[in-house]
Amino acid sequence: MKILAIETSTMLGGVAAMDSRSGLIAEIRLNVKTTHSERLMTAIDQLFSESGLCLSDMDAFAVASGPGSFTGLRIGLSTAKGLAYATGKPVVTVPTLEAFAWNFPYSRFPVCLMLDARKSEVYAALFRWQGEGFVRELSEVSIPPEALLARLQGDVLFAGEGALLYKEMVAQAMGSCAWFAPADKMVPAPSAIALLGLKKAEAGEFTDPFEAAPCYIRRSEAEVKLQAGQ
Repeated sequence: MKILAIETSTMLGGVAAMDSRSGLIAEIRLNVKTTHSERLMTAIDQLFSESGLCLSDMDAFAVASGPGSFTGLRIGLSTAKGLAYATGKPVVTVPTLEAFAWNFPYSRFPVCLMLDARKSEVYAALFRWQGEGFVRELSEVSIPPEALLARLQGDVLFAGEGALLYKEMVAQAMGSCAWFAPADKMVPAPSAIALLGLKKAEAGEFTDPFEAAPCYIRRSEAEVKLQAGQ
């Protein structure tokens, strides 16, 4: 089975193609100051061109479902839906932070992922490696970083743009128990979306494209203003 994965939760988005038999085929990641809508389809075209694959070779499409950038998630999901409708192939949605944890398989420490949620909060989750995969110790939440740190004990590996943004706070609160991922592991990877997407596709865990929706965790600013009547 071959799958095309889309990751647009953060500024560094990208795409990857993976085969259940031969593994990762190609991955493209870009961190540039343009929107995902301007570069996502170009990245997909480039991936197919350089790998010798084409859209019809894909058996399914995987997309990061969040949390993360509201606009980025909408663009990624809309693209996956469009490809699914155009080809008749199924879609699987993959939680962003769960896939992010797979940057650190076999980690001896719990892994705390932190994405910048703005408004002095982070999107965060805590995972621990157990057996052959990760289990959640703290489910995805939008939370002030100081409140998150108050819930953590012992050695913890931190990763994500939020971990960088609040690095001094983390270091002060956790002391020698705080471990920080290297720079190349500080962002979610399209290949991890592909990996978990393949697992879900092989298990038949598909999502109806019509019903697929991003996991925002909290309401957007527009929704808050609408409810307030502004």
